[in-house]
Amino acid sequence: MSKTKPTQYRFSFGPWNISEGADPFGGETRKAFPHEKKFALYRPLGFEGVQFHDDDVVPGLDALSPAQVMKKCAAVKKMLGNHGLTPEFVAPRLWFAGQTTDGCYTSNSAKDRAYAWDRTRKSVDIARAIDSNAIVLWLAREGSYIREAKDARLAYQRLLETVNAILDYDSTIEIWIEPKPNEPTDQAYVPTIGHALTLSYASKDHKRVKGLIESAHALLAGLDPSDEMAFALAHDKLASVHLNDQNGLKYDQDKNFGGANLRVGFNQVRVLEESGYGKRGEFIGLDVKAMRTQRGCPVTDHLKNSRELFLHLVEKSRSLNAKLVQQFREARDYEALELYILKHLMGVK
Repeated sequence: MSKTKPTQYRFSFGPWNISEGADPFGGETRKAFPHEKKFALYRPLGFEGVQFHDDDVVPGLDALSPAQVMKKCAAVKKMLGNHGLTPEFVAPRLWFAGQTTDGCYTSNSAKDRAYAWDRTRKSVDIARAIDSNAIVLWLAREGSYIREAKDARLAYQRLLETVNAILDYDSTIEIWIEPKPNEPTDQAYVPTIGHALTLSYASKDHKRVKGLIESAHALLAGLDPSDEMAFALAHDKLASVHLNDQNGLKYDQDKNFGGANLRVGFNQVRVLEESGYGKRGEFIGLDVKAMRTQRGCPVTDHLKNSRELFLHLVEKSRSLNAKLVQQFREARDYEALELYILKHLMGVK
């Protein structure tokens, strides 16, 4: 075992993770919880960081003047300070507006691309105003439903141009690219962390362009989240994680971390632990949704339970017999290694 001081993990989530019980196929099963009351719940649940969309900070952003935007930012910054919370990042919400139906930075419409860029600049300004140093690009509608709809080569050029434009717009902001292979588009551009880091290295300041990996997004691409994390960590480009789980190649489920596959969850924790993730203050972000059938208001057990399970798996990782694992590896006795891992997870001697 390492003699270095164990990582004291910090946790974050977004206010959208405390929401009404609705899905695309029916009405609400519990009442909505007021957005402004959610922030008082963070610290009691063991969370310090807040993930934001731009319009989580400034509702109705598109209709407000710059002065009105900054006034709202000041109020949110004060609220965060009062609750002892840290804004982890701000993400431009570029998938609801009518101008983004056919994509944002890769839209075939120059007018719509201009809207996306204007919204992105506002997001950077908002991040700065609330003392966050990062924006997240989830390229939700950057893709197509049929491949002939767009010039894919040109689309990737436009994405790189956007990354460079953000770097030029603010000399210190970091860009965290969050890849996802599908939904809401059929096939998305930048579907994996490998694509995201290629954009990073092609940019004019790759040290400020990193990746954010969500467990479910990697699983939807048919990949193991721990391998995706390891790839980013090997390049020192894992800025944050969104831990959750996924039951197969379906829609993005945002299930409780470890809820569908405990071993997959363990390996994510193990890779983060072995790589020293979090020692520089990086957050363990959760992006989990309550089960639609769960009653009550506010509903927060899914957040508490996911955090608790992560910490249990941290202890499982730290109590792993590293010498025995190495012996199995050297002997190529992977049957014995697998049995040891499974018994370790089950607490069987």
